[in-house]
Formats: sequence, structure tokens, C-alpha cells
Amino acid sequence: MSSKEKLSPKAYDVLDGKDYPSFIPASESPAEFSVKAILIGILIGIIFGAANAYLGLKVGLTVSASIPAAVMAVAIFKIFFKGGSILETNIVQTVGSAGESLAAGVIFTIPAFFLWGMEPSKLEITTIAFVGGAIGVIFMIPLRRFLIVKEHGKLPYPEGTACAEVLVAGQGDISKAKTLFKGMGIGALYQALMHNRLFGLWSKEPTTHIPGFKGAEIGAEVTPELLGVGYIIGPQISAIMLSGGMMGWLVLIPLIYLFGEYANTPIYPETVTLIKDMAPGEIWSRYIRYIGAGGVAFAGIFSLIKSIPVIFSSFKAGVSQIGKNKAENEERTDKDLSMNIIIGGAVILALASAVYLYLSVFKGAIGLSLLAGFLIVLFGFFFVTVSSRIVGLLGSSSNPISGMTIATLLLTCVIFVLAGLGDMPNVKIAALTVGAFVCIAAAIAGDTSQDLKTGFLIGSTPKYQQIGELFGVLSSALTMGIVMYFLKDAIVAGELPAPQANLMKLVVDGVIGGSLPWTLVIGGAFIALCVELLGINSLAFAVGLYLPLSLSVPIMFGGIIRWILEKRTNDKHLEEKRENGVLYSSGLIAGAALTGVCIMVLVGLSDKAPGLLESINRPGIHVETSALSLVEADGEAITDAYRKVSITSFPENEKTKKVALKATYGNKILEKEIELSPWDKAYVNVKGDELVVNSEQSDAMARAVIAFLALTATLAWFALKKP
Repeated sequence: MSSKEKLSPKAYDVLDGKDYPSFIPASESPAEFSVKAILIGILIGIIFGAANAYLGLKVGLTVSASIPAAVMAVAIFKIFFKGGSILETNIVQTVGSAGESLAAGVIFTIPAFFLWGMEPSKLEITTIAFVGGAIGVIFMIPLRRFLIVKEHGKLPYPEGTACAEVLVAGQGDISKAKTLFKGMGIGALYQALMHNRLFGLWSKEPTTHIPGFKGAEIGAEVTPELLGVGYIIGPQISAIMLSGGMMGWLVLIPLIYLFGEYANTPIYPETVTLIKDMAPGEIWSRYIRYIGAGGVAFAGIFSLIKSIPVIFSSFKAGVSQIGKNKAENEERTDKDLSMNIIIGGAVILALASAVYLYLSVFKGAIGLSLLAGFLIVLFGFFFVTVSSRIVGLLGSSSNPISGMTIATLLLTCVIFVLAGLGDMPNVKIAALTVGAFVCIAAAIAGDTSQDLKTGFLIGSTPKYQQIGELFGVLSSALTMGIVMYFLKDAIVAGELPAPQANLMKLVVDGVIGGSLPWTLVIGGAFIALCVELLGINSLAFAVGLYLPLSLSVPIMFGGIIRWILEKRTNDKHLEEKRENGVLYSSGLIAGAALTGVCIMVLVGLSDKAPGLLESINRPGIHVETSALSLVEADGEAITDAYRKVSITSFPENEKTKKVALKATYGNKILEKEIELSPWDKAYVNVKGDELVVNSEQSDAMARAVIAFLALTATLAWFALKKP
């Protein structure tokens, strides 16, 4: 195999990066920073940004878009442009992957505003996203020569290196792209058939109780996104997350029922309902969620503490690079944006953040605005250096962005309180806004680092990649406000749990307002400490404890497929099979998540134009059994076992309406009054001598299990089949 068919073996050796022979030599200048590369990258970035926003709000995890973006770039160039240079495809993945990272930073913080009942405008969300993302790109640039070049081999940057391998391998083969697109198609189809606002052919979350074990409930949200996430993160992390969920739902909730069954008054933080009258989901919401939040907060901060040596060395390296002159006669592969642009950009971004705070948060208090702007730049530079170094050592999945954001929020809140600003009306908004800027900057810095590593290995021009990152940040920021507003109602209603945003809200409320049930929070922190002392990843465990068990179960299914594959250590095609599984899983995630976003858009439109979905969704009353005859609803006969209840039939400003059901069962007349909301489906059956009405078909859970097992089988087939 010639040197032009693979990366040099020195890609993995520990040596000064100046001695590394890039795939495309510095002496060559093929097409790179082209209009088509930028536009395709922007499109991919918007797609994966929206998909990851949806995924992150649902499960608290996002997946790297670099490899899927690279595969899509290779396919698009070969199919529509009869080929393109490897440097162009690298620009595409550089621009495209920025959307995923920006989405991660946004969904970790911005939804907290919605949860407080506030509605930042789309322009405000765009401003925070772009300024935070630009800070991440700008502050990473002076670190490139140290972290990427000088530390070559010592800092492997796993995702960046893997992406370089994909780009090189994809120069002659687009079969990988077919696997990705098949996953997207199957994920989209599954989501459309399952979603209760479209076809609703099976239950989204089959659930069962364990007999004789009060409060113990097992469920699974059988979606393609979670199955794909499980395969990508692997069996170990999947199992740790599942163990956290089992701790909450099979240990703590039954114990709370046991000790609270005879309590005659509500136990704080619940103030109305007795424990014996609460459903397991209510117990989770009122008690377990705070225990999980304490665990996540501890684990995030502890992961940051473990990185202190890396933090200091990275910060020292970052400061040492400031103001250094460029070498004369720079080669193409060593050209960064100039230091003047970096310093000028940092000043402009600091002023932009201060102006934003001046206009939207502090309402004319220029001193406070400048203080907050200074904190954003200070924390931004500090955590950008930390993020860039950590992803180099451990990969993007181990980047403790939550811990960095929590640390930023805590320090900002403490500074505001010490400055006598604790009673200021907008102090919570100010603290969270600072945290949002820093969170987005840290997320983008990790992505920028991986992309620059990819570029270093294949021989890209760093300057063009850095400009591409800014294009990716800008385009994704312009759409992120729209995406957040499409998902806002689902966030507020709890349909999308937004775990990190809820955690950030709890942190700010706790420090500023003192409203946290600290016993539960501290208890969760000590549970995470015990897990950490056992040598187990406490962050994965705490996330599993914080989230409903139904999210961890399907993730474990994906992890099991990965485990079965990796047990075949003698398989000479193991690496290729693993990569096929990752690509198919990425497709499942992207297809299902994008379909979920599109459904949210349709739902918003259908409230004003019900005809869009009523013929598909069929809201109203469905008679499931032929044992009932002469069935009526509000005195009108139901024919063909279905009576449509259109959204237009609801009284103005009313969210529910009552419907009187009447039916003949043998020689008996059965009657029941039910309450429907717009788009509800009521499935009528009979049990004993009573009418029974459910929100799902009687066999919906069985269908869900069959459908999910079939979906799991497709993942197993793509991951285990011979290439």
C-alpha cells in the first residue's frame, strides 16, 4: 500500500510534530477552502446541531458529529461533484461538527431560562451562542502549536485521529456513507411510526411493575436515539448508567415508599401529597431528582479536580503562547490566524458580551456589565485551555463540560454575593448567562481541538480550518434559537428532561435563593463519592441516577451489541465492524432526532391547521372491542369504531372537554364520562361490567417490545456482518 493510501505510521508515534509527514505535504496546495465546502459544511452543521440538541435535551448526552460529517462530505462530493480533495472534505467536517458542539453548550444552559418562565428571544440565544462559540475558537488558536504540534503522540486526540483515518479511507470508497444513510432512514421511519402525534403504532415507553415490590418500576423508552447512543458509548459506560438508574428506581424509590408509607404529612420538598399517594414517577421527581443532581454536581466538579495537573499545565502553555512571533517563511500547514486577529477578536468578544449584558440583563449598569464581561473572558480562556487538553488526552466524551459550567456558576454566584449583588432582581439571569457563554466556549474548544488534529494529520491549512470553525459557529448559532423555540414547550412540559439545564437551574437557585433540599443533594454527592472510591466512573453513574431508568435500559441494549462485537478479539475485521456500527448508530440518532424536531414543527403548525395531522393521528374515540354495541359519544352514534374529536371542537381557551360515553354490553347499559385534551386518543374497552378507557391501544406495549427488538436486530446485523 502506497503512502498515499494511508496515514504515516508516525501519526501514532511520540515525536515533535514538526517531524511528522502529513498526508498532503506542505509543498502541495490542492483545493481546500471552497464555497461548496463551506456551504455543505453549514448544511451538515445545521442538521447535526438540531439532532444533537434534541438528543441532549432528552438524555443529557451528545455524540460527536465529526466522523458522520466526514463520511457525508465524502459521499456528497463523490455523488454530486464527481469528487473533491481530501482537504475540502476536511473543511466540510470542520464546519459541520461545530453545529454539534454548539448545540451541546446551548442545551446545557439555555433551557434553564425557559424553566424559570423566561423567554430569551431568538436573537438573544443566537448572540450568546455565537459569542460563546467564537470565544472557544479564538482562544484555542494560540494553543495549537503546543497542544497539536509539539505534543503530537503524547496527546492522541482520539476523535480527531479517527476522523483523519475516515477521510483518508474514504478517498476511494463511499460504502461507509451508505451505512450512515441507511441508519438515518431506518431511524426516521421508526420515529415516525412510533410518535404519538403521527402514526402512534406502538408505545414509546412500555412499563411494568415488579409484583410484591412496591414502588419498583421498570420501563424503557424504546427509541433509535438511545439504542445508538448505547452502542457508541460502549458497554462499560452503558452498564454504569444503568446501575445508577437501578439505584434510583429499584432501591431508593421502594425504600422511600417503605419509610414514608405511614407518614401522615407530606415530607419536604413535597408540600401537598403524602408519599403513600404518590406514583413512582412523582417520587422520582420530588426526591430522587435532587439526589441525582447532587451526584452529578459532585462528579462533574470531582472530574475537574482530577484534572488539576492538566489544568495548570494547559493554562501555563496557553499564556506562554500569547504574543509569540510567527516564524519566518511559515509553511502552509503551519499558518494560523494572526495574533493581532486573536487579541482583537478577544477584545471585541469581551465588549460584545458586556454590551449584551448591559442591554438585556443589567439594564444600564455599565460597571456590572463590564465585570460580567471580564468574568466571561477570564473563565472562557481558562476553561478553553482545560477543555482542549482534556479532549486531547481522553477524547471529547470525557470532557467535563458540566463540571466546568457548575464551577463557573458557583464562582460567579459567590462573586456576585460577595459584591453585595445577591438581592439584585436579575442576579440569577446574570449568573446563568455567564455560565452559558463559558459552557459554549468550552464545548466548541474541544471540537476545534479535534478538528485541528485531523487537519494536522492530513495536511490542512490551520488558518482555513479556524475560519471554517467560525463559519460553523455562526451558521449553527443562527438556527439554534429557532430550534430551541420549537422544543420549548416540550422542555417546559418535561417531555424533554433537559437534565443539565435543570441541574444548572438547581445550582443557581441553591446558591442565590437557598431553595434546595440540601440533605437530598448532599446525600447524592456522597453516593457519587462512594462510587468514585470504588474506581467507577461516578459521572456516568450519577447521570443514570439523575435520569429516569427508562432512558438507561435501551442504552444498555446498544452497549450489549458493542460488547458482543468486542468479545471477538480474534476477528481480523473487528475495527471495521466497530466503525460500521458507529456509523449506523450515528445514522439512527440523526434520523430519529431530526424526525423528532420535524414532528415538533408539525405539531406547532397543526394547532392552527389541524388538517395537517388529524387524518394521520386520528384523535378522538376508538372502540377496541366488538363486545360493545350501540356505542355513543355525547348522544351521537360511533360508527366504524371511531369518532373524531377535532381540535376545532374545543371551546375557545379551553384545554379539555368532557365527553359522555354510552354503550350496550350484553343486556346492560354502560356509561362513563371522560375528559379529553386536544389530540388525545381514547381507546374504549370493557372489563367486568365497566367501560375502560386507555390512552394507548391494549397491545401497544407488546408492539413496542417487538419493534424495538427488531430495531436492535438491525444494529446487530450492521455491526456484526462481514464487511
